[in-house]
Amino acid sequence: MTPSRASATSAGMNDDDPRQVLVLLKAEHRRLDEEIEALRLAGAVDQLEIARLKKRKLLLKDEIQQLNDRIIPDIIA
Repeated sequence: MTPSRASATSAGMNDDDPRQVLVLLKAEHRRLDEEIEALRLAGAVDQLEIARLKKRKLLLKDEIQQLNDRIIPDIIA
């Protein structure tokens, strides 16, 4: 279980509803994007922290895409 899923289920959320998990993952992705931008605008020199946040954001993006693929299957017509 990923950290985002762990936080989602610990909040009392049903892990069987991927749409709710997707909403939480997208919100976390936006929050990370805002945090990265705020650090950049503040002239933060902690490149390691920024790199860590960007990596987490990319992992979330992959997880969001995988969940989207589960929710909306690829139908070949």
